[in-house]
Amino acid sequence: MSNQLVELATGFFKKGADELSALERGVLDRFISRNPVSRNVDKEFHGSLTFGQRVADMVASFGGSWTFIIIFATVLAFWVFLNTVVLARLDDVFDPYPYILLNLFLSMLAAIQAPILMMSQNRQAARDRLEATHDYEVNLKAELEILGLHEKIDGLRERQWNELLSIQERQVVLIERLLRDKGIDPNTNPPTSDAR
Repeated sequence: MSNQLVELATGFFKKGADELSALERGVLDRFISRNPVSRNVDKEFHGSLTFGQRVADMVASFGGSWTFIIIFATVLAFWVFLNTVVLARLDDVFDPYPYILLNLFLSMLAAIQAPILMMSQNRQAARDRLEATHDYEVNLKAELEILGLHEKIDGLRERQWNELLSIQERQVVLIERLLRDKGIDPNTNPPTSDAR
């Protein structure tokens, strides 16, 4: 465990390096080695999906589209028209009003579609959690970078103040030397110009 990791853990997180979570330790390691947080959450998430999960996502995507609504409304209208008008004239209706067979098919469709939609929503929630974790990593690394920049600026400011003080001390020494060269004691109070 590097000293820099221990210093950052105690300075930034206010806890020991042993108490850091794996996520925090990973961010600190990348910060120390200056590696960017380069994760493609979409690629990572979609790369781990099984065939069934991909099919469920496609079904959920299609089931929540205007295409599905239009096709579904067209099929329902055709079913009602077929059983009410066309087959009624031929006296060969297979699903008369109140369309019990149609209600059975709609119930079966809902029974199958509901769990598929739930599976897709659960995966979307898992993806959202993955993105939130990634956002946390990026934000944490950004905070560490800002903290590092603050420390650098503070160091520069302190060094500049020290340089200014050093320059001022040299100026005082030079002024005292000039005054001595003119025969004036720099440690005495200079005479005032208003005489009383």
